[in-house]
Amino acid sequence: MTTTTRDSVEDLSPEKCMQIGLSCGACTRETARHLAEVCKGLRGKAVGQLFVQLYPGPGCASMHAQFASFYQEFSMVAAEPELRPCAAFERREVGSAPGRSMAAVA
Repeated sequence: MTTTTRDSVEDLSPEKCMQIGLSCGACTRETARHLAEVCKGLRGKAVGQLFVQLYPGPGCASMHAQFASFYQEFSMVAAEPELRPCAAFERREVGSAPGRSMAAVA
């Protein structure tokens, strides 16, 4: 398995990424989506700091606003409560509970 080191990430540029099939929009969109799933409710400054940590290369700096926009979009979707259909509530009467013996402990 190949891992990316910080040095190789800093060497990335949009041109190099395009050569290997990555587009800036798709990359930042997916990263923002994953970030919104893991870190909900971040505000502008925190999102900006995370962007710089995730994309330290100067060629990626132009995607900062787009990343923040994607994060806000996905963060709102992640914050919406999931609506599940609920079954009608049934009231159940307890007829007789099986007897249990209890001992007092001193």
